[in-house]
Amino acid sequence: MSIIKQTYIVPKQDNPVRFNVYCEEYVTAIPSRKGVKKAIKKGELRLNSEVVPGGTWLNENDVITLLDLELTPPKTYDLKLEILFEDEDLAVINKPAGISVSGNQYKTIQNALGYNIKKSNLIDALNWALPVHRLDNQTSGLLIIAKTKLARKNLGLAFENKTIEKIYQAVVIGDAPKDGRIEEPIENKKAVSDFTKLKMEKSLKNNYLSLLELKPKTGRTHQLRIHCASINFPILGDKLYGKEGMILKHKGLFLAAVSIMFSHPRSNEKITITIPTPYKFLKRMENEAKRFEKFHSKK
Repeated sequence: MSIIKQTYIVPKQDNPVRFNVYCEEYVTAIPSRKGVKKAIKKGELRLNSEVVPGGTWLNENDVITLLDLELTPPKTYDLKLEILFEDEDLAVINKPAGISVSGNQYKTIQNALGYNIKKSNLIDALNWALPVHRLDNQTSGLLIIAKTKLARKNLGLAFENKTIEKIYQAVVIGDAPKDGRIEEPIENKKAVSDFTKLKMEKSLKNNYLSLLELKPKTGRTHQLRIHCASINFPILGDKLYGKEGMILKHKGLFLAAVSIMFSHPRSNEKITITIPTPYKFLKRMENEAKRFEKFHSKK
């Protein structure tokens, strides 16, 4: 079953125009040339109720329809998510650690969005909300969700152009420097991360634990985890890049996206969303400091 979302009656043209070119200019619900091409190919855009090639010439009074083909949505996972911002174009959620953003498994953020995010009322609404970027399974924190085609396109471009600023926090093993920049290439590609030490505590098991603020300037896979390990301050709980014999088990990875700054995809308004340092980060450091003090007070 399909639903007609928009109808256009082609007026008399001074010069001949093709189906795809007309749609690129007038079908505002699809904000890109690539999107129009896909919609024509999938049959979402039709000419006189027929699926036709994009290069078809138009005639006066031709009828163009934009359809919602009602594709099958992801199976809903009833997981309550913390929603920090939501409007008709997008949402920002606080992703819990231990859940993948998407994938073949059922228990993903993608599958939980239908339980948490309202469908947009705008003409270019996506059939269902979609994450714009990714966080590792074990990483918690801020994740942007697109609700419209315009938001998905413009936010995707913003990530590609590196105009979205993200700030992370991590508990790392060791007494890290006050601040610094890491420029270790990842898979032979440029990778840059800045860091600032926010706090340090002594630890019986690890000698020291430091709470860092991390600002990735590039977006390589596992960049912050690789970079922290490369300067010998691996992130606490990192089983992949951590030091053998110093892996904290059963507590997860101590890495969170705590701030994100971007321009709204429709209004261009500057938006900043920030969350506090995760409770488990501060509690772990507090507990380590107490254990260290208690042990040494007995001597």
